[in-house]
This record gives sequence, C-alpha cells and structure tokens, in this order.
Amino acid sequence: MMSMGLTIKAPTPAEIKQSRLDYGLTQTQAAALIYKNIRTWQQWEKGDREMDIAFFELFKIKSSMLNARS
Repeated sequence: MMSMGLTIKAPTPAEIKQSRLDYGLTQTQAAALIYKNIRTWQQWEKGDREMDIAFFELFKIKSSMLNARS
C-alpha cells in the first residue's frame, strides 16, 4: 500500500505478538480492545491471517491510551 510516498506493510505475526506483550495484554484483551474476536487475534499471531494495518494502528493507539492512564 502506498500512502504519501511511503510503503506501508501489514505487521508480521511476531510484531503483532510482541506489541501485545509490550502492552501487557492477553490475546482476549487485545482482541476486545479493537472489537475483534479472540479467534481472529490468534490467527493474526499465528500467521494464518494477515492483519490489516488499520487494525494494528488502532490497537497501538488504544493500547497507548490505556498505558497512559495507568
């Protein structure tokens, strides 16, 4: 995907998992945060399904907001 001259790639399964762990969330909590079900989150982390960059960005924004309140 091209946006303003930048190439934006979907996150890898390892990036998805590491980001979740960095925020101290379970798969269930991470999925609920972006209104997805646990099975979808598991498929993203396992690499069975590609996570759209928009969901990854939403997850990072909302997770950051949760951590800022802590």
